[in-house]
Amino acid sequence: MLSNPSKLIERNSDLLKSKDVLLLNIEGDLLAKELQSVANTVSTLALDFNHHLQLLPYESAKLQLHFGHQMANDERFDCVVLFYPKSKSLAPYLLNLAGLHLKQGGQLLVVGENKGGVRSLTKQLPNYFDAASKLDNARHCLLFSAELIEVAPKMNLNDWVSRYTLETPQGALTICNLVGVFSEKRLDDGTKLLLEHLPRLSGRVLDFGCGAGVISAALLKADPAITMECVDINAMALASCELTLAANNMTAKVYPSDGLAQTQGQFDAIISNPPFHDGLHHTTNIATQFVQDSAQKLTRGGQWHIVANRHLPYSEAIASTFKGVNVSAENNKYKVYSQRS
Repeated sequence: MLSNPSKLIERNSDLLKSKDVLLLNIEGDLLAKELQSVANTVSTLALDFNHHLQLLPYESAKLQLHFGHQMANDERFDCVVLFYPKSKSLAPYLLNLAGLHLKQGGQLLVVGENKGGVRSLTKQLPNYFDAASKLDNARHCLLFSAELIEVAPKMNLNDWVSRYTLETPQGALTICNLVGVFSEKRLDDGTKLLLEHLPRLSGRVLDFGCGAGVISAALLKADPAITMECVDINAMALASCELTLAANNMTAKVYPSDGLAQTQGQFDAIISNPPFHDGLHHTTNIATQFVQDSAQKLTRGGQWHIVANRHLPYSEAIASTFKGVNVSAENNKYKVYSQRS
């Protein structure tokens, strides 16, 4: 099943005929696979690791897949299809990236849902593109086209970072947030409650859904001797986490993982403010899987500490997996669950 933006591209696929095409910020579907019948070659850059994994079985000489916040090479394409991001602040970054990977005179296609902010493209488009023209409007989505008329500026990641000092129970930290990564520039109340009630950790520790690296940096501030690993599915979050660690002179292994699938071996502790908020039924399924997978990944006597909104359905999954539920801290909005394997 294609997303609505992907269906709009499919409907206009003649625009890609016999071209070398880059799909930027791809949706979680198989549009890239289908476009092989029209385009000369198709390349993708996924900022969401799950979206990347969906296409991985179909990679070939004609379909090249990439995951990350940037392309690993400077290849240029006849056409770049940009899926307008849910975070409007990420759009200028992606437009610059698109310009860098277009041949002079190449075509930029931007598609997005009406309610997602794509209407503002005409005001956001940098001057190295000509004026955007609307090509199509269907399935509550818009499709715009523009031509690259000047050389796009080189990108320095530091130009896209917001840096600020964050006070945590473990001490002051420098946090680096790339565009598109959620940040309130203050310590999230749930994370604060979690960090206030963590016992001493040791050995190999996993920060699941690391975001910009707040939890990881706080844990390393408290004890630089722990071996920290940080996973997330979002490329911008992973890059932010790496920058945060570097800014605080800390080191950790940072990598993408679909749940815990890409982690190796077992951990002495798993810590998380889990990023599960996508509808109650969906959240229940993911939360249950996360709890079960965590138990398999813990060493004997390993610690498991997470913070979650009170209404989220963790208790049943925790009780059946860990043979009991221990709430180590709570307030009127959050609970900290602390278990041992």
